[in-house]
Amino acid sequence: MHWNRRNALHRLLLGAMSVAPGMSMGAPPAAAADPALPRALPVPGGIARIPLGAHAQRPLAHAGEVPLLVIGSPADWTALVGIPLAAKAGRAALRVKTDGPEREVPYTIAAKAYAQQKLQVAPRTVDLSAQDLARHERERVHQQQVMAVFSSPMPNAEALGMQAPVAGPRSSSFGLRRVFNGQPRQPHSGMDIAAPTGTPITAPLPGRVLDTGDYFFNGGTVWLDHGGGLLTLYCHLSAIDVKSGDTLRTGDRLGAVGATGRVTGPHLHWGVLLNRTMVDPALFLPA
Repeated sequence: MHWNRRNALHRLLLGAMSVAPGMSMGAPPAAAADPALPRALPVPGGIARIPLGAHAQRPLAHAGEVPLLVIGSPADWTALVGIPLAAKAGRAALRVKTDGPEREVPYTIAAKAYAQQKLQVAPRTVDLSAQDLARHERERVHQQQVMAVFSSPMPNAEALGMQAPVAGPRSSSFGLRRVFNGQPRQPHSGMDIAAPTGTPITAPLPGRVLDTGDYFFNGGTVWLDHGGGLLTLYCHLSAIDVKSGDTLRTGDRLGAVGATGRVTGPHLHWGVLLNRTMVDPALFLPA
């Protein structure tokens, strides 16, 4: 179990390296190779698919100063925009640079209302002691560094359909407005999948291990980098079977389900990050 601090910044940067020419990162199973995935759902917490047209080279696209994942081929490029849960409904735009001058491409964010969930957890994970708060602040800074990583898109970046990292019912849904011990907190930014402690967790796409660690809220944690600002997150693990810099294929084991960190029982919290924004993982799964 890799509980040491091998998630130091130099290991993080190792995980961010793009795949060397000729190196295979594996291929997703045929069922996942769906060019329509991720599905477009331009709402807070969703994804906008913005057509960019035909260009000889992959266009550069940004939301503000944050680079975006652009998929496709010279015949037809598409920008994928992760929309923050805090985004307001209405007009938005991204900046695109191709062969000519930079241009602005508008799109519209629709409104979406999320339900509320009330949970009872250990009081020390809601009303933090000075020591726990200091630990959380250190970990938060480190996690922000991890989330800012942008490596080269994968060679098969047009096929982003994922397989679920663990089988089991969803015990909680993305976007829920969460209330812990009567105190409102940030919305739920991932998918919770209920499974017994020790159930294997596997990579949903080829990727490189970006970070591992034992964190105050997330417990045993693994981050995978799939290229182009697409990262996935696995929390509350009872075992971690990988280390930073490891290259995984779809279906490779990375750890086991647990109940570490702030939890009410054993489950996997699975998050998907796109352009530094947590988005609904269900949009990457076959319907």
